[in-house]
This record gives sequence, structure tokens and C-alpha cells, in this order.
Amino acid sequence: MAVAPWIAVVLLLSVVVGSRGFYLPGVAPADFQKYEGQWNENKTRLSTCDPHAKRSVLNSDAPQEVAANNEIIFTYDIEFEFFGMLLVTMIFAVLGFLSPSNRGGLMTAMLLLWVFMGLFAGYSSARLYKLFKGTEWKKITLKTAFTFPGIVFAIFFVLNALIWGEKSSGAVPFTTMFALVLLWFGISVPLVFVGSYLGFKKPAPEDPVKTNKIPRQIPEQAWYMNPVFSILIGGILPFGAVFIELFFILTSIWLHQFYYIFGFLFLVFLILIVTCAEITIVLCYFQLCSEDYLWWWRSYLTSGSSALYLFLYATFYFFTKLEITKLVSGLLYFGYMLIASYAFFVLTGTIGFCACFWFTRLIYSSVKVD
Repeated sequence: MAVAPWIAVVLLLSVVVGSRGFYLPGVAPADFQKYEGQWNENKTRLSTCDPHAKRSVLNSDAPQEVAANNEIIFTYDIEFEFFGMLLVTMIFAVLGFLSPSNRGGLMTAMLLLWVFMGLFAGYSSARLYKLFKGTEWKKITLKTAFTFPGIVFAIFFVLNALIWGEKSSGAVPFTTMFALVLLWFGISVPLVFVGSYLGFKKPAPEDPVKTNKIPRQIPEQAWYMNPVFSILIGGILPFGAVFIELFFILTSIWLHQFYYIFGFLFLVFLILIVTCAEITIVLCYFQLCSEDYLWWWRSYLTSGSSALYLFLYATFYFFTKLEITKLVSGLLYFGYMLIASYAFFVLTGTIGFCACFWFTRLIYSSVKVD
């Protein structure tokens, strides 16, 4: 049993190293060099380019799509807050400052870190929103402050009401619920607004190229570039990165065992970040090569779709490993796993979006054309 985590890590590292830029390191730079060279030779015709170096790869339509999709801004910044909380919590756990044996200590640390990370979430939301020439920063800030915690709190409140109905001692007391709301409205929300105000006062980042005012028509795509197909395929590898460790976590939580291997968990978390970034960048590059510049939401959903596989595995685990017969207990299990899957969705989605955002700005700034 103790050897299993090491085997999982070795397998995951093999997959990551084997898939690391299997296409991009060799092909993408060559594509950009061909593109720039042929542009300088003949600025009026690009049809003779290599198929991978067509105008589509560096089309000026690509940076503009999100103008009407402000939802991705607060979705990204919600998870920026969650990502920071997870990262700091795991670092503290690896260093030994947090232990599952200290009842409630781990959860308390996560809640407090979540509250104070609101400052960074508000700042990043304002910076990204200003990049897209937005002016209603207060509206975006409200969505950042209330969307994710509101959904999680609503599900948690319903689940806690079910426990109250069973007259169980495991129900969270009303005073604790009130304290959570007080932390949310009294500290987290104001910090989000402070961060948003500071971020919006900064000058907006500049696009690497000029964007077209009129969106270009996207040509018909091959079947394998269908959004649904590519999104579902993209979620397999990130889920595979956490699959084995997920089994140990579920066993620890639902079979009343302590989880102590935070070192392995932190390593798996780093592998998850790299995996989400790699698969999303590769699929985004294929998408740009096929002259489809609507990459913003697809990059988010590509890695975020791994949450679907996580919930399906949790369902499989429920029917094969647990012996739960009561309806309320089953509802509690699926309710908490729904929260976990939603958090995993926005976590992996944000990683994929950030990776593609960095990648597209990098490749656009690498080619000097007018």
C-alpha cells in the first residue's frame, strides 16, 4: 500500500515527460519562422505557407473573442482565489504546520486563507477585465465575490439542513454558519472590492497585435475539432493525473481514515498543473491552425471537463466501495462530491485558460508583422 503512491507518481511523471510538447517545441517555432519569412517576401499572399503556418495560426481575430464573454473573467478569478488557497494550504501541510490529527485545523486554515485571498482575486479580475476594455468593474467584482462561495454555501446549507432533519450531532451549529457568513460578507467581499479597485487603477495590459474590428467567419471544422469532442478528450489526461491519488483521498474521507501523505499530494498537484497546461495548449494550437479563433471558453472547458470524469469516478466509488443504504447519507455523499467536482472544474479550467492566455500572447508577440 505504501509503494502505490510512488508508483502513481512515476507513472504520472512518465506521461507528463512523454507528452511534454511532443508537437509544439519542434513544430510551432518552425511554423512562426516560416510565417514571418514568407510574410516579408510576399505580404499579399500567404496561401503558399506550410499548412501549419497559415495565416490562421497568427490570425488577429484570436485575441478579440472574449469581448462579449465577461463571465470567463470572474470565473477565472474565482479560481485564482481557490488556487492560491490550495497552494498555500498544501505548502503548510508539507512543512508540517497542518495535520489531520488536529481536528478542524486543516479546514480552519483553508477557510481563513480563502477569505484573505479575496484581495488577489479582486485584483486579477480587474486587470483582466480592463484588458478587455471593460468599464463596469463593480459588476464583475460582485460576481467574483459571490458566485463561487454562493453556490458552495447554498449546497452546503441544504446538506446541513438534511443532517439537522436527522437530528444528528454531525450538523454544523447555527452559530458556526453565522460565523462563516460573517467572514464572507465582513472580510472576503470587502477585500475583493479593495483588490479590484487597486487593479482597475493600473494601466491596462496591451494586446500583442491589433485585433480585427469585424469577426471573420470560421471555416467548417474537421470532426475531431468539434468543440464537444475536443473538450471531452482534453479532460482525460488531467483526470488521469489525479486518478490514483483520488482513490486514497476518498478512502481517507469516507472510510474514516487519516490522510498524511501531503508530500505526494503536493507533487500530484504540480503534475496536475503541468498536465492541464500542456493538453490545453496543444489543443488550442490545433484549433488556431484550423482557423478557429474562439479559443477562450474552449481552453477553459478543455481542462475543466476533467471534473466530469471525477464525478463519474466518485459515482463508481460509491457503488463499489461504500456500503451506504440510507437516502440521506447518499445525498450527503453526492452533495459533497458535487462541491468537490465544481471546485475541481474551476481549478483545472483556470489552469488551462491561463496557459492558453500566456501561450497565445507569446506566439503573437513572436511574429513581427504589420
